[in-house]
Amino acid sequence: MATVTPDETDTETGTEEPLLDEERNAFVDKFPNEARLTRLTFLVAFGALGIGGFFGLIQALHRTGAFRGFVSSSDYYTVLTGHGVLLALVFTTFFISGFFNWAITRSLGRGSVDRRVAWSGFTMLLVGTVLAAVAIIGGFFPNVPLSADVLFTFYPPLQAHPAFYVGAALIVVGSWVVGLDWFRRFWAWRSDNPDERIPLQAFMVLTTMIMWYVATIGVAVEVVVFLIPWSLGLIQTVDPILARTLFWFFGHPVVYFWLLPAYLGWYTIMPKLAGGRLFSDPLARVVFVLFVLLSTPVGFHHQYVDPGIPEGFKFVAMTNTMFLLLPSLLTAFTVVASLEHAGRQQGGTGRFGWLKTLPWGNPAFSGMALAALMFAAGGFSGMINAGMNINYLVHNTIWIPGHFHLTVGTAFALTAMALAYWLVPQITGKRLQLRGVAALQPYMWFLGMTLMSNAMHRAGLIGVPRRTAEPQYEAFSYAQSVGGYGEMRIQIAIGGTLLFVALVMFLAVMFATILAGKGGQLEVNSEFPEPLSGAEDAPKVLDDLRLWAVFALLLVALAYGFPIYSMIQSGALDPSIPAVPVSIAGWLPI
Repeated sequence: MATVTPDETDTETGTEEPLLDEERNAFVDKFPNEARLTRLTFLVAFGALGIGGFFGLIQALHRTGAFRGFVSSSDYYTVLTGHGVLLALVFTTFFISGFFNWAITRSLGRGSVDRRVAWSGFTMLLVGTVLAAVAIIGGFFPNVPLSADVLFTFYPPLQAHPAFYVGAALIVVGSWVVGLDWFRRFWAWRSDNPDERIPLQAFMVLTTMIMWYVATIGVAVEVVVFLIPWSLGLIQTVDPILARTLFWFFGHPVVYFWLLPAYLGWYTIMPKLAGGRLFSDPLARVVFVLFVLLSTPVGFHHQYVDPGIPEGFKFVAMTNTMFLLLPSLLTAFTVVASLEHAGRQQGGTGRFGWLKTLPWGNPAFSGMALAALMFAAGGFSGMINAGMNINYLVHNTIWIPGHFHLTVGTAFALTAMALAYWLVPQITGKRLQLRGVAALQPYMWFLGMTLMSNAMHRAGLIGVPRRTAEPQYEAFSYAQSVGGYGEMRIQIAIGGTLLFVALVMFLAVMFATILAGKGGQLEVNSEFPEPLSGAEDAPKVLDDLRLWAVFALLLVALAYGFPIYSMIQSGALDPSIPAVPVSIAGWLPI
């Protein structure tokens, strides 16, 4: 019979309800190898988050003129590259690797088929990160023959040291190997359970990885076929339009590689923390299938101002991007319905009274809820970015970083921090430390991002450029706006400072927890209640992963096949022929 220890508290909710013996350290004890691997990936992720976040503070203070004592304006671009790469590639990839490793292990109830595969993927990710980081940091030292001031996008004509490109390639390939470990587990599980529906969390992991495998084809070709040989001097030129196209083939769907793990948390963990259950398993599966199909054929909307790409294909990309609103709206409906159900189960009444009953003092819940709320705002600014004519107004302005600070900077980053509050005790067997700091941290992040992103969006509307250390030039004034440009700069500086304070608070909680002794500590219960509408209500075709992978590849071929063929026909692979704008036929200048 299960026994209860009265002095143990439930770390999911912060209540004084006792936990059963079998709820203690279940994951870390049952899957020690997977728990260890997840701990290491999180350590690297949090390290990258700390360094990249400090770089972000430097940017915010330098651009606004609040404090310029950290770096010179020439070194600003090294800081900008480090901020983008460490946060958008390293932090995200490592955290997702650890989170998905936990999710698929828990949902399938089995560890790696071959541990060497999982650890090989982690090693490749780590070596790639070290190579890229060394190349970036080399930019601070003029006498060191290393530099990579190529920004997050790293396409030509800017050129980095070969170590940076090799590192980037290893990060991509390492993520493929990590994903292979998860698919091998799934195939082993399927052979033992041929007629079972794929558990929802495993389904979300696998569909996200199918999207990722398709999306990274472009950047892998760009880096391995063009950028590494170019940086080594093996080839003399790289066509910038072709390279940009291959990058943005990957550059937009990478956003969904960040967001879908957040969706996994919002769909499966947040309703549980709220005291309820998921509203609809079938709707969750439909959403992830739609992202597999629609995420990749949209990259041309980042190239609306690029010559050499037929306008018709830009229009197709715009249309496909608008279709992506559907899974986002379905997510908003399903998550809010799940939370309302939870709130009413806790006694909430009236139209909005259920909101008061939600556990807003639990940092795992409040972090995810605030991240989802801010992502809704990011969706509205994303619609502006997707439209061809309106995009021209904001394309090269600070509006764009304002937008993706709402997506990767909050929807993913704040969700990841919230998940860590709930997940780290499971992979360490230790209580969460500094709970008061943890409870305040999501609100500090939300406030800082509200100030900074709001000012960035407004500044973009008056034409303030992005990607520059000197946004204000002598004898030049921006158009008049409410508050003025000076007020916007103050907001960005204050917002960026609050974000860094919130980051330090998070890291303090994490490292205090990791370094704490086990002494009777326990793990939160990782079991999930059945959805109101379960997997049995979903069409079985949704679980046909091969079908959706084939359809995704077909849509990519339709969206990208002819434009890339046209570029090649126009001399993109011939260094003796300069790149020129071409018509849809690839023959006549536009």
